[in-house]
Amino acid sequence: MTDNPESDETPSVETNPTDSGGARQVPSEPATAPYPPAFAATPAPAKKKSNAAGMIAAIAVTALIGGASGAGVATWAITSNLNSRTSASSPAGPATVTVNDAANATKITAIAAAAGPSVVTVSVNGQSAAGTGSGVILTDDGYILTNTHVVTLDGAAAHTSISVQTYDGHIYTAKLIGTDPITDLAVIKIEGTFQPLQFADSSKLNVGDDAIAIGAPLGLSNTVTNGIISALNRSITVSSSAAPSDGTGQTPNGNNGSGPFNFWEFPAPGGNGQSQQAPTAAQQANIFLPVIQTDAAINPGNSGGALLDLNGKVIGINVAIAGTGSTSQGQSGNIGVGFAIPSNLAKRIAFDIINGGTATHGLLGATVMDVLGDSAITTKTIVGASVQTVTNGGAAQTAGIQKGDIITGFNGLPITGSTDLTAQVRAAEAGSKATVTYVRDGKSTTVTVTLGELK
Repeated sequence: MTDNPESDETPSVETNPTDSGGARQVPSEPATAPYPPAFAATPAPAKKKSNAAGMIAAIAVTALIGGASGAGVATWAITSNLNSRTSASSPAGPATVTVNDAANATKITAIAAAAGPSVVTVSVNGQSAAGTGSGVILTDDGYILTNTHVVTLDGAAAHTSISVQTYDGHIYTAKLIGTDPITDLAVIKIEGTFQPLQFADSSKLNVGDDAIAIGAPLGLSNTVTNGIISALNRSITVSSSAAPSDGTGQTPNGNNGSGPFNFWEFPAPGGNGQSQQAPTAAQQANIFLPVIQTDAAINPGNSGGALLDLNGKVIGINVAIAGTGSTSQGQSGNIGVGFAIPSNLAKRIAFDIINGGTATHGLLGATVMDVLGDSAITTKTIVGASVQTVTNGGAAQTAGIQKGDIITGFNGLPITGSTDLTAQVRAAEAGSKATVTYVRDGKSTTVTVTLGELK
């Protein structure tokens, strides 16, 4: 099979100047989540899970931004018997969760009540398209984390108007601070004082851990669903949603601004390889994301919303769902396979954007492809990323990696193919040190590399 290199050039990024002053600090983590007193000691209920039957023959990765039908954001607020939790800059309003029997409420109720005020609905309008998504309040002065594909309408528009609806029904005009198309993350800002969410350490998650999603699927603000973490260290390939650099409003991935906004998986699993060499224009349309997989029900509109643990802390930013692609518009709803950007990566990118306007990404300096797709390997005994070429003076060559090596690990994580490797390298910070495990002539070796920078 032929190689299909990944872009080495960062797609165009629309940014607004950050506020003046010193670098923003990552918020400190409280010892416990700020649950309402009535729920502080409520145990989590026993969970029952049914086994999934059958397999999905054709899976496509679908972005979660709302459709462009112009239906807009739901304008009602859900009443509650709890005390309202509002932003300090606005009058009291209704809370997010209805609780009729506080004495028997579950821990999920407590998490929803505590975290709900920190998840917002993001409404975006362009010249020829519109959509809704979700966002997570990062700081008490109004910085909000969401997805690039939300604020650019899946790459359809370089200039959009953005508004934010908070849990209490108030609407704010938002300013775009910056986007990072490589990780599909963006930061926007509203004025006022708000309740931020805390972030958990995503490196400590386990498959089977509980997961709660909060966002605005289909424009339905303050929606809460729950499930488990289905898989960790999953990697997906989606179309870039970088804003068009010429300002014409033409999307780089060919959707032409029509909704719903889809991220179709490309290339097909086990197919073409990726490169960290000089890209072509067509190759810049793909990005590679390391993600958490969950069966918590998420749908179009959940993009940018929070995936939480049982302490009410963010473990991921919801970004995509897997779909069968069988609907007339090519976008399906929840089928129990959703994806979120791990909190550690999301937090790094967010505060890089806030502090400096951009984030950096690692570069290994090697062209790789899936072992299963490499015809030069006649006897295939292990999966991994097969090295096709190395860049002179690049990180890989400097560390002794050669053509023909099969990379099977990166920073202690298993690498099953080119998408895995590219996603993990891109998630790492430029200039950081990483361990790479490769197999040569049947022997496994681990080396330390100093990553270059993706430009």
